[in-house]
Amino acid sequence: MVNLLVVRHAESVWNLDGRWQGHANPPLSPAGATQARAAADGLDGVECIVSSDLDRARQTAEIIAETLDIGPVTTDPGWRERSVGLWQGLTTEQIERDYPGALAAGDYPPGWESDESLIERVLAASNRIAARVSSGDALVVSHAGVIYTLERYFGCIFKRIGNLGGRRIMVQSGDVRLQDRIALTGDGACLTPTATTERR
Repeated sequence: MVNLLVVRHAESVWNLDGRWQGHANPPLSPAGATQARAAADGLDGVECIVSSDLDRARQTAEIIAETLDIGPVTTDPGWRERSVGLWQGLTTEQIERDYPGALAAGDYPPGWESDESLIERVLAASNRIAARVSSGDALVVSHAGVIYTLERYFGCIFKRIGNLGGRRIMVQSGDVRLQDRIALTGDGACLTPTATTERR
């Protein structure tokens, strides 16, 4: 059994601007680098660190790995953010202006990645880690859209997640089970229990 600590990356420069990032590759902000260093405190028992291949996640993971003296970080595109198509680089205000009512209606633009596609690659990525790590905890640095879609897949009610917030996921014999929400802070992982069901 492997426990994955799947967290959103630290603050990026586009987070500061309120821009939809998708597959774009903005770096961490200076505050984001500080957040990543603080997140390492209290992360005892992490056996390995995996990240999305996008810079904001990879940089977060590398800072945490360096602080914990764990490495190297493995990147896996299965954990990258959802493609948001034509909305990439826009703010929510710009989307509302240029595509009035589309957000509320779920009328997404060309190039938007479906939930089905995202879940398929994330579950496959989860099992790749489980095949490599026999037991213990693995930290996965990913993205908010990935975590939201996982939560929706398991029937959880939408609730916003901050930088370095996420979910525990248990992977065992091909089964993936969503566990508690977590928030990596200066004193480690803070847990909020949430009942979920098992999915393959």
